[in-house]
Amino acid sequence: MKKSIFIVLIFIMFFFKNFASANYNKVFYDLQINSISGELIDLKRYKGKAILVVNTASYCGFTKQYEGLQKLWEKYESKGLIVLGIPSDSFNQEKKSNKDVKKFCEVNFDISFPLTTITDVKGENAHEIFKWAKENHGKSAVPKWNFYKILINTEGKIEDTFSSLTKPMSQKIIQKIEETLKIY
Repeated sequence: MKKSIFIVLIFIMFFFKNFASANYNKVFYDLQINSISGELIDLKRYKGKAILVVNTASYCGFTKQYEGLQKLWEKYESKGLIVLGIPSDSFNQEKKSNKDVKKFCEVNFDISFPLTTITDVKGENAHEIFKWAKENHGKSAVPKWNFYKILINTEGKIEDTFSSLTKPMSQKIIQKIEETLKIY
């Protein structure tokens, strides 16, 4: 009896897993965030494009991933990918001013993809992008560390998430970007 109840519970968990949260009252393009220079980025401007959202930090062991993010941007921008770097001090590894972050990224990595202001990415003070991601994709969309990646598809919904350990130019990310952009 216990075994059959257990099997039924597991079946229910897996069956309803994907339906529990992804109600998408809003899509990514309905949100806004400030650029690193302070101007409002209305994400509607990226409608129809895929967006790789990455929470970044200047003092993290993964900071060299900026190089890979820039390469992704250069390789796929013309095909419809936006790399959106969101500097964050949520893990206590970011510079204290937007100006310093911008200078650090330009001088050390020649970053040309869009960066936002320093932003909270977890907890009660998280930016609405990350609250939206959690609401629609569950805990797997909450950054566990710096350089966590969330891929938004061309419909403005979460396609996949990637851990900080997954390098931007990894086959796993490239394959998912190409599938999302329908590059064959």
